[in-house]
Amino acid sequence: MPPVSDLIAQSAARSCVVHRKIAGAISRTPVIASRLPMAEGTRLFYKTENFQHTGSFKLRGASAKLTTVPLDRPVITASSGNHGIACSRAAQTTGHELIVVLPETVVAKKRKTIEGFGTKVVIHGSDASLSERHAQALAEAEGYTYISPYNDAEVIAGQGTAALELLDQIEGIDTVFISMGGGGLISGMGSVIKEFSPQTRVIGVSAANSCALAASIKAGKIVETDHLDTLADGVAGGVDEGSLTLPMASAVIDKIVYCDEEQIAAALKVLAWEENMLVEGAAALALAAYLAEPQKYAGQTSAVLLCGGNYEVAQLRSIL
Repeated sequence: MPPVSDLIAQSAARSCVVHRKIAGAISRTPVIASRLPMAEGTRLFYKTENFQHTGSFKLRGASAKLTTVPLDRPVITASSGNHGIACSRAAQTTGHELIVVLPETVVAKKRKTIEGFGTKVVIHGSDASLSERHAQALAEAEGYTYISPYNDAEVIAGQGTAALELLDQIEGIDTVFISMGGGGLISGMGSVIKEFSPQTRVIGVSAANSCALAASIKAGKIVETDHLDTLADGVAGGVDEGSLTLPMASAVIDKIVYCDEEQIAAALKVLAWEENMLVEGAAALALAAYLAEPQKYAGQTSAVLLCGGNYEVAQLRSIL
């Protein structure tokens, strides 16, 4: 593996190339100013990937990757939901045969959306990390091309295109809050930010109930953690051994914040009642970190990446 500084520079450069290549497949999602009361000189913006075509940022990475896979190669992936939806839409466009392995805990709405594209679905494992291992085993046994939700240079570069847009849409960003799952989003966006706006701080936000990447960064190696139920199901699960995202995320993240289920639920309410936006728990997770210590960001310009809006209606209704 090349030095991490080279990985970050290469990923940022690749994001620029990928952004032009997938421009017709994705939406340049809007940046919306917060309505929350703030101290003078304080600005908070949302990069609304919940308004992306598939309801999450994952379409960026899926589109980037599938453009590199020959059409005669069937592909398989694993997902907690959003990556599977994104790959399904991208494969429908490219014509690839696709299988998506989902965990038993997948949100019903996400599974239904995936199947609505005509994608073959396999249910395996109690969390996304177990689904990933099963998909990898199937790929090896059946000769499919495996597409990792996060541990892939093209996928990471695709996710980084969200940061290219964000930096173009807002000047002088002091801090960006990004939810952490397997690390593809924060590695891709973080690489772009550190390459083109190095003064901007990257805050990685981890769900306390499923924090494999955060624990791995702290340990300096991939470690296993318990994966408890979390409202931020989109970031639940483990990280592959040898994943590109561990060294990349470790290098681009300035601070990690852990948020519990009460904080995520509170952020969901703020987004619904104060900002007029319904999002999924993984998106609210990023805002929860800002809301935990807003005084730290007074007088600054902050951006929260709302990673997705594919919520479970019954779950969200019970919270709101």
